[in-house]
Amino acid sequence: MNKIKKGDNVVVLTGKDKGRTGTVLEMITKTDRVLVQGINMVKRHTKQSQTSEGGIVAKEASLHISNVALADPKDGKPTRVGIKTKDDGTKVRFAKRSGDLIDG
Repeated sequence: MNKIKKGDNVVVLTGKDKGRTGTVLEMITKTDRVLVQGINMVKRHTKQSQTSEGGIVAKEASLHISNVALADPKDGKPTRVGIKTKDDGTKVRFAKRSGDLIDG
């Protein structure tokens, strides 16, 4: 079971965006990287095509998964993630900082 998933709120731990929070847009599991909305913005020079206009486009670049931590549902601070097994056998993620369930 993955500790960080698409749609989770995460806090950036290192780099130019340290301390900022955002939502995970995409998980790149092959290289252990994540794409976070509004974080690690880079400018790309794109050529004009039939579908899109050319020019300088700002877009998100990926971050390594070790540089982000899940935001605690209670206070928004970075937390580690644990996995509990419920009585009915389903696995759920929980925040180790507060003990709150993440997956409900």
